[in-house]
Amino acid sequence: MLGDCVEKYLEAIKIFSGPLKGIDLAVRPHSAPEYKDETMTVFQIPIYSEQRCGKHQPSQSPGRLSPEQSSDSGSTENEQHLPDGVSQRKGGRDPSLVVAFVCKLHLKKGNFLVLRAKELGLPVGTAAIAPIIAAVKDGKSVTYEGKEILPEEICTPPDPSLAFVVVECPDEGFILPISENATFQRYQGKADAPVALVVHIAPERVLADSRYQQWMERFGPDTQHLILNENCTSVHNLRSHKIQTQLNLIHPDIFPALASLHCQEENAPFTVPIVRGECLLKYQLRPRREWQRDALITCNPDEFIAEALEMPNFQESVQEYRKTAQDGPAPAEKKSQYPEIIFLGTGSAIPMKIRNVSSTLINISSDKSLLLDCGEGTFGQLCRHYGDHVDRVLGTLAAVFVSHLHADHHTGLLNILLQRERALASLGKPFHPLLVVAPTQLKPWLQQYHNQCQPLLHHVCMIPAKCLQKGTEVSNSEVERLISLLLETCDLEEFQTCLVRHCKHAFGCALVHTSGWKLVYSGDTMPCETLVQMGKDATLLIHEATLEDGLEEEAMEKTHSTTSQAIGVGMRMNAEFIMLNHFSQRYAKIPLFSPDFNEKVGIAFDHMKVCFGDFPTVPKLTAPLKALFAGDIEEMEERREKRELRLVRAALLSRKQEGGPEDREPQQKRAHAEASQSPQSKKVRAK
Repeated sequence: MLGDCVEKYLEAIKIFSGPLKGIDLAVRPHSAPEYKDETMTVFQIPIYSEQRCGKHQPSQSPGRLSPEQSSDSGSTENEQHLPDGVSQRKGGRDPSLVVAFVCKLHLKKGNFLVLRAKELGLPVGTAAIAPIIAAVKDGKSVTYEGKEILPEEICTPPDPSLAFVVVECPDEGFILPISENATFQRYQGKADAPVALVVHIAPERVLADSRYQQWMERFGPDTQHLILNENCTSVHNLRSHKIQTQLNLIHPDIFPALASLHCQEENAPFTVPIVRGECLLKYQLRPRREWQRDALITCNPDEFIAEALEMPNFQESVQEYRKTAQDGPAPAEKKSQYPEIIFLGTGSAIPMKIRNVSSTLINISSDKSLLLDCGEGTFGQLCRHYGDHVDRVLGTLAAVFVSHLHADHHTGLLNILLQRERALASLGKPFHPLLVVAPTQLKPWLQQYHNQCQPLLHHVCMIPAKCLQKGTEVSNSEVERLISLLLETCDLEEFQTCLVRHCKHAFGCALVHTSGWKLVYSGDTMPCETLVQMGKDATLLIHEATLEDGLEEEAMEKTHSTTSQAIGVGMRMNAEFIMLNHFSQRYAKIPLFSPDFNEKVGIAFDHMKVCFGDFPTVPKLTAPLKALFAGDIEEMEERREKRELRLVRAALLSRKQEGGPEDREPQQKRAHAEASQSPQSKKVRAK
């Protein structure tokens, strides 16, 4: 069953595989014979936990939960509301089984020494040399013209066979089965193929166990050991660090510096040579066994700052903004720190180096928060934003709103659920299911993961998004209870949803707090009148602006909004402020500014933090942002000009085909005049 699931998964990700195109992927059960290619033979070694025959000991790792954990309070309650055709969990990954790998490199024959062979008078360059080369590479002597030639005279020594091992030991229940495994024992001590490297995927408490350390020592002093676990720290996204460091120069509160995660457990001491994993660290097996660190990522904030300060007009625009802020009128009243809006993902479709996919954290108060969408990588973004305080934030998470079932809006939910359970345990808080407001179609997806991978449904109490539409009568008493719990937990007077103009079952939402503020989130949509009506007089509208002005036709095809369309929705809604997000990844650093931008509009960046009191400040950051990203803006404007020129040429060609030669000159003038009247062209000329 698990093999079928993995095959379906591989099939599903083909369109996202990028550099994997052309690589054949196949699923092999752990019971299959060894795999062999021209480089190595791979042996699969199933390892069963000591608890397999009894009650399995739950691991503290969020990625490996026992079947017993699925019976937590709330599971039965949720599973009784499954859609038609969705079944209960029947099987899936066996948590008492892990698979280790022994990868044995083939003996590499020596290289034929051409110059030495010529010196000995061998027929180099003729057909007669082929059997001689084959023989000496196989270690055999040859006789040529009555003279015996030893293989070592014309061939380098063969490179002996080597092996490396990859082993996962998720908890103490696997230590004894691993240390007593007969296959591993054959590669310890005087083995035919010495083990160059052992990769250990294990938590620190396992690595610190004396039984596991003794097993590591039996490989001998020449074996290197690579540790992969939560204590490995590494810079994963240099571009994100660079942008955030530079944005921080503009406004350190709105663009806070990224945080660092430190080891939660003390590193275990070792008597064998160990290296902790880092991003892009390499270990070379041939021709020389060595660690290669030339590609390791180093993060130097001083370099990023120096680069920004050298940008033309950047320092001047920052100083001008600060002077304007100081000289401006003092606010009539200081608004509360809450709600606090943290943009975790402001890009669309796929994660990129600078903008992750959709997710926005709303900190309602110091101890209550909710997520608006949860695209892949949301937990990683929380870690980069909050560092060591990420567990505290997960502990405050009361609800998640999933607008629709496109992968860039919901696939991060799985890890959030698992990490939240771990965080609650680490904080000493009791576990309770997370409230999830989503289209009902989310449930079969969660159910399939629950069936095929690991228990999950006990993490969720689901509220169908359609039940929160205005005028909807809720006949299910359990859903009524969950809606009341949602409002009470989040201090909301109202949580309303509406269908928007995107895919089927796509929703926007409006939150009305007991203190009076109103926050509206569009999800993905074309301009939508239903959203306008639901969001009337909003304090803040967060609206998608996937594409730039001038691409209205493409936006309609993809059921998204352009910048001016999004601003127009906010103006018709009479929103106090509009934050634009969900930008196409073609605008990696910054989108093109629309002529409709005004003092009520701001652009969202990943890790940007705003509260209502920042509304007057955000539009004033436009000049420093334009200076920081001047090169990118110029490049995008050039692309736009070329696109407009192509449209002009297409229009001329079309009219030429429709009319005679005598009409050509007036048509060219008319087409040129029409292009000159577009707002984008006016803006380019104004520059």
